[in-house]
Amino acid sequence: MIIETYSPEETFEVGKKIGEKAVPGGIYTLNGDLGTGKTVFTQGVAAGLGIREPVNSPTFTIVQEYRDGRLPLYHFDVYRIEEPEEMEEIGYDDYFFGEGICLIEWADRIRELIPRDHVDITIQKDLSRGMDYRRIEMIG
Repeated sequence: MIIETYSPEETFEVGKKIGEKAVPGGIYTLNGDLGTGKTVFTQGVAAGLGIREPVNSPTFTIVQEYRDGRLPLYHFDVYRIEEPEEMEEIGYDDYFFGEGICLIEWADRIRELIPRDHVDITIQKDLSRGMDYRRIEMIG
């Protein structure tokens, strides 16, 4: 499925719809260059889950946990992971197979650990279509 958005608010709303429909154990990989709107999208997912606390990119931690919604949200940023084995140190399987949903940025770094049953989301910019244009592709 491909969705086009033309503002951060529209990108947020796409994420919010995913959060509203999310079920325990959902795993979403989130791909896109810096500045494509991954954090805005994630904030929308959190809103759809009913999470009220501020959601930011977990750039300096591997996982940020948000537990005040109808399901927990585990927001991963694995950019700094050198080897997939490093994920074992944080007990990734407890998150992946737990009661919440996982949203994983830079998931290609740990591709072999991602369960087959996941949704792959890629957000891209196209400046020829406007500064706020985003192409959101969802597979899975």
